[in-house]
Amino acid sequence: MIFTETPLTGAWVIELEPLRDERGWFARTFDAAEFRARGLDDRVVQESISYNARAGTLRGLHYQASPHEEAKLVRCPRGAILDVIVDLREGAPGYGRWFSVELDARDGRMLYVPEGLAHGFQTLVDDTEVHYRINREYAPGHGRGVRWDDPVLGVEWPDAERIISRRDRRLPLLDDR
Repeated sequence: MIFTETPLTGAWVIELEPLRDERGWFARTFDAAEFRARGLDDRVVQESISYNARAGTLRGLHYQASPHEEAKLVRCPRGAILDVIVDLREGAPGYGRWFSVELDARDGRMLYVPEGLAHGFQTLVDDTEVHYRINREYAPGHGRGVRWDDPVLGVEWPDAERIISRRDRRLPLLDDR
């Protein structure tokens, strides 16, 4: 696996190093020792999947409030997404900044999202699945979010007819949380 740190401290893009032959290829998608070597949380206590029928589906920007913050390893084993993270760590050098990367089934690239960042994505094609490995159990009542179109953040989402849940349309702006 090839780890590339993003401009948001603790967030990493992880690329696969496939071993190829006439049958296809094989690659590691997780290695606890590699994660620990970079100071990343290697616990996996929950795995989740999101299926999205239509291109333009936007989910986010979500996070878990203290003391139930989550770190996630996100990959897209089917379809393609623009994956977006926003630093919500008060006092962090990247506070209020965002980063995005395209994840798709072709290259298997992943995004490690540390605790304290909001996460969201927009699907780029129909029939897209997003897989999450999460370091702690979901805590009902601690789910929060920031609105996807907050002008202070200025996230550059793909142009598309968007499908957004009522809940996500009502999320607060960054300054109103």
